[in-house]
Amino acid sequence: MNVTITPSHVAGAARAPPSKSYTHRAILAAGYADEAIVRDALWSADTQATARTVELFGGDVDRHDDGTLEIDGFDGRPDVPADVIDCANSGTTMRLVTAAAALADGTSVLTGDESLRSRPQGPLLEALADLGVEADSTRGNGQAPLVVTGPLAGGEVSIPGDVSSQYITALLMAGAVTDEGIELDLETDLKSAPYVDITLEVLADFGVEAHKTETGFAVDGGQSYAPTGGEYAVPGDFSSISYPLAAGAIAAAEGETVRIEGAQPSAQGDSAIVEIVERMGADVDWNQDAGTIDVSRAPLSGIEVDVEDTPDLLPTIATLGAVADGDTHITNAEHVRYKETDRVSAMAEELGKMGVETTEKQDSLMIHGGASELEGATVSGRDDHRIIMALSLAGLVADGETTIEGADHVDVSFPGFFELLEELGVSLERRA
Repeated sequence: MNVTITPSHVAGAARAPPSKSYTHRAILAAGYADEAIVRDALWSADTQATARTVELFGGDVDRHDDGTLEIDGFDGRPDVPADVIDCANSGTTMRLVTAAAALADGTSVLTGDESLRSRPQGPLLEALADLGVEADSTRGNGQAPLVVTGPLAGGEVSIPGDVSSQYITALLMAGAVTDEGIELDLETDLKSAPYVDITLEVLADFGVEAHKTETGFAVDGGQSYAPTGGEYAVPGDFSSISYPLAAGAIAAAEGETVRIEGAQPSAQGDSAIVEIVERMGADVDWNQDAGTIDVSRAPLSGIEVDVEDTPDLLPTIATLGAVADGDTHITNAEHVRYKETDRVSAMAEELGKMGVETTEKQDSLMIHGGASELEGATVSGRDDHRIIMALSLAGLVADGETTIEGADHVDVSFPGFFELLEELGVSLERRA
């Protein structure tokens, strides 16, 4: 599907979808449990991949009409899957489930789509191998398809912290149900650290204790997953909140605001987007008790933003920088190149088609907003939900129509994204 956006002003209320990061962890944590109910779960292409895996491991995921997931888990001991585990486009699924598969007393095979088969899994495979598990890439390049043969008993292992925090999450979640537990020593500084904080929060909510150490993280073995009262509720997603928040900052109608609901504080690092938009000059009011954010349009100025801990915000920040006066410098961004696509290059190239001047380096992206005039163009969504949504924002204020190719991939994290834009007043057209 292609979507063509006509320049528009926005106003009204938007509800944040549930957090994708929390939903992945909650579904798998419920799988590790005997049984659990997950409320307010995001039901997207990515999280459905995790749910399918729980079922392949011997569990059952029943989705009710109100979105509640009733999950019968595999109680810490996954079955050997009767089929290949297809993680589709979900990197989170593949990494978290690779460690879960290592608990099975047998062999699991994991794969995904073309994009996912290009993403790095080597450090996690090496860590599992060091813990006594047979863990291999079929092509010998550290990328899927993966073959994992357990069972995993636990132990101490070192792993880099600057490739993906999801490796740490995967091992901590699996380590809780091993005999020995797992102690992780980080070989390098941890990037995307707030995502591990999310993991620790979800583990605690499921009754599992894990903690930071002087050199990394550790989780004792022999624990059981069981949320208080048998239920867990997923909070709103600040990665997704970034899009209506930015839309209000650049395109709110004169004298109007965009209100985002479902924005309660949590461990999500991407809540930094509120401060970033405010620093750039937008009028932002976050009522944390009520979980609402009100934003209105104002002239924006370029700033410097470090995305070491918030890689998913880079596309949104890049679009804000294209509208702002002066330069917006996004730093510590090399790990953003290893997402569904190389998001650093993708934003530089696609915004470039819209007349935006950029300077791209291996670990940074400079957006020269003051030297740019946003013009409507046909751009590629790169089969990446965050690129698609960020480019859609640019289309709100570009001179002329903007067509985003492959726009249906927003379903990975934000089903209903374009419907939400229309509710806020955006004029758009879908074409098959």
